[in-house]
Amino acid sequence: MPGKKSNHPLSVIAQVLSIGMFLCSHGAWAAGKYKTLHAFKSGEDGSRPGAGVIFDQAGNLYGTAEGGGPNAAGDVFQLTPNPDGTWTENVLYNFCALASCTDGASPQGGLVFDTSGNLYGTTKLGGVDNYGEVFRLSPNGDGAWTENVLYSFMGSDGSSPTDSLTFDASGDLYGTTSGGGAYAQGTVFKLTPQPGGSWTESVLYDFPGGDDGSTPLGGVIFDAQGNLYGTTFYGGRTAEGIVFKLKPSKRGAWTLSVLHGFNSNRDGGQPVDSPIMDSSGNLYLTTPEGGRFGYGMVFELVRGAGGEYTGSVLHDFTGGRRGEVPQAGLIFDLAGDLYGTTYQGGNLNCVSPYGCGVVFKMTPQARGKWSYRVLHRFSGSPGALPVASVIFDATGDLYGTTQGGLGTSFGSVFEFMP
Repeated sequence: MPGKKSNHPLSVIAQVLSIGMFLCSHGAWAAGKYKTLHAFKSGEDGSRPGAGVIFDQAGNLYGTAEGGGPNAAGDVFQLTPNPDGTWTENVLYNFCALASCTDGASPQGGLVFDTSGNLYGTTKLGGVDNYGEVFRLSPNGDGAWTENVLYSFMGSDGSSPTDSLTFDASGDLYGTTSGGGAYAQGTVFKLTPQPGGSWTESVLYDFPGGDDGSTPLGGVIFDAQGNLYGTTFYGGRTAEGIVFKLKPSKRGAWTLSVLHGFNSNRDGGQPVDSPIMDSSGNLYLTTPEGGRFGYGMVFELVRGAGGEYTGSVLHDFTGGRRGEVPQAGLIFDLAGDLYGTTYQGGNLNCVSPYGCGVVFKMTPQARGKWSYRVLHRFSGSPGALPVASVIFDATGDLYGTTQGGLGTSFGSVFEFMP
């Protein structure tokens, strides 16, 4: 299905074909089986994973940890399933800690595969000028992986990328930076591979702040016509962030249109992640702020016949045991149901006084309504505080990450079997 976190292309096909068999019964609470696949220990093998995980064709999981490792600068890890049901972690690459290190530090975004099995991602810090970078990890055939820095940001062309990258059909990479650019408000960029193995960066859009938005924290997605869609954390008429569209021209320029500006209490605010799109061109996303109760919401932008968009609130988080503060994007199953996580709420007896977060499901109902139910409440031992999207495997189980629970852990990777 469409979405921000991209799996290996062939793995996506296998997952989508089988997800249609995965349908849960309706109800306010669904009892499922929760399993911790890996708990990061003392930060030695990584800590605070801020992005989700992806599968390869063999069923291995890959992700990034923002911190930890021998250099306290984060790493890229692999989890391999064992016959007895356990999983083994293998750190593929440890990033350098020093500002002068050119191989990057603090990867906050997720990973994406190309068709050759190479991994691509971003780091918020490091690079030549410590403004962050885009990297590639290539398997050597002996179990080791080699890192190549594809591009180091210079500040004037963007800084501090915090999310995943997106490929187009030609093999070009697209992403956002949360800062830098002509107005120091963030950018949308493109990386194009060259015949000699180098990559050329071009800035597609410099956010000026104000009504046109600033500080994009999520990545971008494509529609079938080659337009890009994303969100900004700040900006818009009420400074609560926007949903934007970038349309390319034949001359290579890109034009930004503001599809929606958030208004806090009325319809949420400060989106952190990118939207996802259904087959009709409608957009779906979460906001961690705003709503009637101030705990965030799930939001839809419906595409009209003329290309205009109309916003509507699908769910207003009430807090407490039903979850609050969703920071991650959403995913679809083939039935059109939505799945996501909240950073807080849920089990109020866990290590956080505000709750350790939930996994939720939303199902479309008659007359445009949606039902909401909690699938899992994190306990904080060890899983707590998820900030990333979940993904499906081929049998309909969900996989994701948590950042850990206030000193009780350094984060984890989990599986939830509805």
